Amino acid sequence: MITAYYLFTGDDGHSHVKTGTIVDNEALPVDSILFEETPSHSSLDWHNAPVTQYVITLSGVLEFVTHGGETFTIHPGDILVATDTTGSGHRWRLINDQPWKRLYVTFKAGSKINFRIDEAKPGESA
Repeated sequence: MITAYYLFTGDDGHSHVKTGTIVDNEALPVDSILFEETPSHSSLDWHNAPVTQYVITLSGVLEFVTHGGETFTIHPGDILVATDTTGSGHRWRLINDQPWKRLYVTFKAGSKINFRIDEAKPGESA
């Protein structure tokens, strides 16, 4: 399973995150792919995703935070499914000594994103 974090704008106008996986073995129509590298110890303050996209981390470890205080950590091989194109947004910072090397994959309009929320544990809701 490929670990993924689904970042979305809730009904309250704030970004939230759900943990899950990417459903594999299905080709998806994409609009573009872009590689980027950011130096180690970098950060980016509050912002929204510019479009719905996968952000696939190749190197670097990042801590993401939402305005509501939700935090999660992205490691190499993890996928951020960024859909919070409106609302209060999120911020991130690199927490190790590696640069953040990543691949952005944007989707054609109306494409599904193949994200599956983790099963809720007893006493929790998804």
